[in-house]
Amino acid sequence: MFDKKTLLLDFYNRLYKAFGPRHWWPGDSPFEVVVGAILTQNTAWRNVKKAISNLKARTLLSPNALYHVPVQDLAVVIRPAGYYNIKARRLKHFVEFLFQESGGNLDRLLAEDFDTLRSRLLSVNGIGPETADSILLYAGNKPTFVVDAYTRRILFRHNLIPEETSYDEVRDLFMDCLEPDASMFNEYHALIVHLGHRFCLKKNPKCTECPARGWNDE
Repeated sequence: MFDKKTLLLDFYNRLYKAFGPRHWWPGDSPFEVVVGAILTQNTAWRNVKKAISNLKARTLLSPNALYHVPVQDLAVVIRPAGYYNIKARRLKHFVEFLFQESGGNLDRLLAEDFDTLRSRLLSVNGIGPETADSILLYAGNKPTFVVDAYTRRILFRHNLIPEETSYDEVRDLFMDCLEPDASMFNEYHALIVHLGHRFCLKKNPKCTECPARGWNDE
C-alpha cells in the first residue's frame, strides 16, 4: 500500500508520460488569464475564447477599460461565455476590487502575501475557491492547487477520496503531500483536466483506454 504522496507523484508521472506538457493556461497576459478564469465558470473553454476575442476586438481587455464600460454593454460583448449578465457583474466586481486594492495594477495586487491575497480574492462577489486558485496559480504563478470537478471525479473513482469531499479537503490533499511548486501544480491540474476531458467522462468513461487504469486500484 503506497502513501498518498507516492500515489500522487505516480499519478502525475503517468499523466505526463501519456500526454506531455499541456502549456496551460492560454492567455497573452496575466489579466487575460484572470478574465478567462472568471468567464470559464460553468462553460466550455471554446465559448470563453469567443468572449475574449470579442473583448479584444472592442479594446476592452484591460482593467481600465472594464472598469469604465457599462455592465450592460459588457454583458453583450461576453455573451458567448454564457450566463453573461452574471459574469459581466463578476468581472466588474473584480476590476472594482483591483482598483480599490492596487489602483488597477494587477502586478502589484499579485505581489501581495499569498494567504492574505487568497482571502481577499474570496471576499469578491462571484469569486469562489476554484476561480481564486486559478487566478493565483495561472496569473500569479503562486503555488496553490486548483481543484475542479474532474479532480474530484477522478480521485473518487480511484478510491482516494469520498464522493462528498469538500473543495478545501481535496486541495489540502495535494498541498500537504506535494512540495509547493507552482510549475508542477500548473502542469498537474492541466493534465487532470485533459484526462477528465478525454477519458474520465461523467457518463460512459473510457476506462479501458485510460492511462490512469490500474492506478490505486484496491
